[in-house]
Amino acid sequence: MTEYQIIGRIIGAFALAGFLSYLLTPFVKQLAARLGAIDTPKDDRRMHRKPIPRLGGLAIFLGFLCTLLLFGEFSAQMLSVMLGATVIVVLGIFDDIMALGAKLKFLVQIFAACIPVCMGGLRIEMFTNFNPVSDSFYFDLGIFAIPVTILWIVGITNAVNLIDGLDGLAVGVSSIAAITMLAVSLLAGQPLIAIIMAALAGACVGFMPYNFNPASIFMGDTGSTFLGYMLATASIMGLFKFYAVISFAVPFLILGLPIFDTFSAITRRLAEGRSPMSPDRGHVHHKLIDMGFNQKQSVAILYAISGTLGLAAVVLTSSGEMKAMILLIAVLLVLAAAICILYSHEQHVHDAAGKEQEHGKD
Repeated sequence: MTEYQIIGRIIGAFALAGFLSYLLTPFVKQLAARLGAIDTPKDDRRMHRKPIPRLGGLAIFLGFLCTLLLFGEFSAQMLSVMLGATVIVVLGIFDDIMALGAKLKFLVQIFAACIPVCMGGLRIEMFTNFNPVSDSFYFDLGIFAIPVTILWIVGITNAVNLIDGLDGLAVGVSSIAAITMLAVSLLAGQPLIAIIMAALAGACVGFMPYNFNPASIFMGDTGSTFLGYMLATASIMGLFKFYAVISFAVPFLILGLPIFDTFSAITRRLAEGRSPMSPDRGHVHHKLIDMGFNQKQSVAILYAISGTLGLAAVVLTSSGEMKAMILLIAVLLVLAAAICILYSHEQHVHDAAGKEQEHGKD
């Protein structure tokens, strides 16, 4: 394909996926009401105050799939990825209707991850070698490539699902990640990955008008797990094939927000003696709400963080290795400072609330 053909297909895929997703969402909303896929607020983790249909991710999936059939190229590996994605979507539909158990969902997600890994040969085979005395740029994972790849797919699938706590948050962060992967794929000379990401970003953007605060429909686990699954598999097909430090840093930067939130949730729950799969109200978006930001402001802040990380990933792929290392260190330092400020503010609020209760008792 010529450069103009590639750009034309990318624009066409983005536009068609967006149009189909936008067109299908009202029909999916009606279907959700008939099937009883309704999210009823029943605890303080939920930010909405009235029942809202979920299952909106089905419109995203159908818009993406139809676009891919027209603009994509289906290799054996891509077919295995879409087969696994279909398993994830079917699981999400049942979960949005019946609220399945965490263990069952986890097992099915592992099965879905195994499909492209075992049938399509999708593997993270090498990591950047950080050993300064070694002559090799890469560390070959060998027999550990399969479990590491499955862990990455299942981890990112659930990471995107976990940040789906505010109107428009998960779909917006996913669209930013997809657009970033699109740009990086073009810089790396991978037009097919770019077209896939254009279709995914378009499907997300088409759904956004219905999902912005106040949302009229949620994408549910059907959408959040599908987006996580596609971002995870696409990163393996493209981003883990870069040279030296970039092969490790780029996918972690692009998906940095959901990865951080998931890691924080797991460590927090384990430290409290709870299951890492148990729900709570300690995610990053909850902390922003507790700090006094409203939903729109909190989502805008997290969009800005995702966009900054995405921009850093693009710069990494277009700069020399030394510049890339300096940029990566700078981004990590800024994130570390932001995390410290966030948690110190939360502790201050908690201490102040404790003192008010003590004064109330006196």
